[in-house]
Parts: sequence; structure tokens; C-alpha cells
Amino acid sequence: MSERIYMLPFWLRAWHWVNAALILVLIVTGGSLHFAQPDLPLVPFALAARLHDIAGVALAALYGFFVIANIVSGNWWQYVPKPGGFIKRCLVQTRFYCWDIFWGRPHPYPPTLAANFNSLQQIIYWFIMYFFMPILLLTGLMFLVPEWAPQRVLGLDGLLPIAMAHTAVGLIITLFMIGHIYLGTTGLKVTSLFRMMITGWHEH
Repeated sequence: MSERIYMLPFWLRAWHWVNAALILVLIVTGGSLHFAQPDLPLVPFALAARLHDIAGVALAALYGFFVIANIVSGNWWQYVPKPGGFIKRCLVQTRFYCWDIFWGRPHPYPPTLAANFNSLQQIIYWFIMYFFMPILLLTGLMFLVPEWAPQRVLGLDGLLPIAMAHTAVGLIITLFMIGHIYLGTTGLKVTSLFRMMITGWHEH
């Protein structure tokens, strides 16, 4: 018999789904702008550029909301790695994801109201949301408003390293999204964690 805990408030769930939708738009349009063949684009270039700009500005605004809402609600504490055996907990969690889960062994650190994330999630989510996302948004806004970019960086045109950083971080966040979706299937049932992001209720 599973138990249920109401863990995720509405604002956090709404932010999560809108954030995910905007990032998916950015991945598709960014991939079309950078990697698609000229005669076979994922999205026509002009449309991809326009959608990428709109989604990028919307994501920057949404990120501002996320930071403020996390501070006001106190939810920011969920992202802070806790001391006292942190590395050991990360290793145990990694073993679970890579091995134990396939043998039906129980989750070593199931979510609670006090700790929604396990230690591995905390460190990864912290880097994604408070390190890589600001870099992605800042470099993207520099492309949108080139006057914000430095004229020269290490003897190179200022926008070249900005472009390289933006693309590299975009790839990192794309890989994170793939892993995030996969880990979404590791709940009590394949659909449990996805359902939690809709209803707010966690089954364990």
C-alpha cells in the first residue's frame, strides 16, 4: 500500500512545466540554427531565430520569478547540499541509479517534506539552476543586445567566446533534460513522478 505526501505547491509545478516547455523550444530552435543542414532545417531559419529570441526572453523572466519565489517561499533550501556524509550519500545514490534500481532495491533516500531532493539531485540541480542557467541566459541576452557584450576577449571578437559558452551550456542543459526525463520514470511506478509534477502528491 503506497503512502502519499503533498510536496509540490502549485507555483512550483506551474513554473516547472512552463520552464520545461520553453527549454524544449530553445533546444529545437537552437539545434536548427546551429546544426541542421541548410536544405533540411528542423525549423526554417528566420522562424527559428524569432522563436529562439522570444523563448529566451521568456525564460529569463521566468528564471527571475523562480529565484524570487524560491527566496520568498524558503524553497531555496532544498537546493543546498547538506554537510555530514554528503559525498557518501552521493555515491550511494549513484549506485542506486546505476545498479540497485534495476534489481528492485528500495530507494536509499526517498523524498520527504524536509528534503525533496537526494544529495546527488541537490548538487546537480544547484549547478544547473544557479550556475549554468545564469550563464545561458546572460550569454543569450548578449546576443540579443550585442552592445552588452565586450568588444574583445583574449584578442578575439567579443561575441565569439560568448557564442561558444552559450552553445556549450545549451548542450549541458540538453543532456540534463534527457537525464531528468529518464529519472522521472524511476518512481514507485513509471508515471508516478510525472503525475506528482501535475498533482503535487508524491507516492512512496
